[in-house]
Amino acid sequence: MKTTPSEVLTILSTIRDYIRWAASRFAEAEVSFGHGTTTALDEAAALVLHTLHQPYNLSDSYLQSNLTLKERQAVIDVIDRRINERIPAAYLTHEAIFAGLSFYVDERVLVPRSPIAELIEQRFTPWVEEERVERILDLCTGSACIAIACAYAFADAYVDAVDLSIDALAVAERNVAKHQLNDVVTLYQSDLFKELPSARYDIIVSSPPYVSLDEWAQLPAEFRAEPAMGFKGGATGLDLVLRILVDANRYLTHQGILIVEVGSSAETLQSTFPDVPFFWLNFERGGDGVFLLTAEQVAHYNELFLKALA
Repeated sequence: MKTTPSEVLTILSTIRDYIRWAASRFAEAEVSFGHGTTTALDEAAALVLHTLHQPYNLSDSYLQSNLTLKERQAVIDVIDRRINERIPAAYLTHEAIFAGLSFYVDERVLVPRSPIAELIEQRFTPWVEEERVERILDLCTGSACIAIACAYAFADAYVDAVDLSIDALAVAERNVAKHQLNDVVTLYQSDLFKELPSARYDIIVSSPPYVSLDEWAQLPAEFRAEPAMGFKGGATGLDLVLRILVDANRYLTHQGILIVEVGSSAETLQSTFPDVPFFWLNFERGGDGVFLLTAEQVAHYNELFLKALA
């Protein structure tokens, strides 16, 4: 028998109670995850703690704390919204954690979740020498999470961040200001490289739209609540990826590297260019479909990339 809202208010009392209850409701409703959390319990904990204005790493000793009736109702309301509206939890909390940093997010940008965060935390070791990195370019920046995380990781570098969407850039601008990096991170509205000034970068990094149209049509509701522009990569998923491969040659320094997330289109990309030695990166915290090429490799295969784009 289903528990009524009034029964939930009276029967459940502690933070632990509501996290467990929310996880059960998520499982029952078969909501989809993948926007920073991977399980019903993790998502429940994130939403409940945020609603109670508590940190995500709240000590276990506080989980037995009793909630006021007002707090209980607030938790019930946010859990109901997550289930009924099928939108990512980050849009309810307006916060996402990426590379250990907090970012404002809303429906104008994809929720930050790229495994590239792990590479940034490692300062792209061993592919670059940290002290030699002077300029970094983030293509399809969205919320600017990658650009801002890079600015923290490389304190002496300047970061340019590009997006075509004016809406996304408004969110990016908010995050740049939040992290007080206006003098370090420069935002550009541009279709990839088109509006950028002439410059060479030691690192070009991108998580562009890479989902094929067929795959897009089958995504769960939570993903379709995000901007379609951030997903759709054309019939094969590689429309923007091919353009990045072609044009990166003119923007990389001699010792530079190109890192691009292509996710589920990794197999398509590799089969399109079977002779290109894409280095597929591994991640301790999960995730795949991210390749690395050196500037030398990007230049060497430039003609091949151009033919594929033609």
